Amino acid sequence: MLTGGCLCGKIRYEISGEAIGNTVCHCADCRRASGAPLVGWMSVARAAFRFVAGAPKTYASSAHVERSFCPDCGTPLIYRNAAFADEVDVATGTLDNPDEAPPEHHTWTSQQLAWIRLADGLPRYPRGYPET
Repeated sequence: MLTGGCLCGKIRYEISGEAIGNTVCHCADCRRASGAPLVGWMSVARAAFRFVAGAPKTYASSAHVERSFCPDCGTPLIYRNAAFADEVDVATGTLDNPDEAPPEHHTWTSQQLAWIRLADGLPRYPRGYPET
């Protein structure tokens, strides 16, 4: 069982299943949504994820994507894409112990900021994973 939540503590969640995949995303949308130069995501089965305290606010960030965040402190929490309806992506940095979900690869490196220097040896994909 993995647990996590937002900065102010009003929203808490639990993950009861194994990760489907862990990535570091470099896309412009994730940068804008998080205010960070890149974002770690842990993908899990939708049925394995549940909010146990508080209620996030959700908005459509593009035609097929919803993002949820804490309405009080603004912490980005989850990402859902209609193309992967049975999955939910959890912002790795919101886990109580992010070290339990290390990245397996980098995605959307075609949009990576020029000043980012990757030296972790992980696979890199110019678009999504697997290549889309």
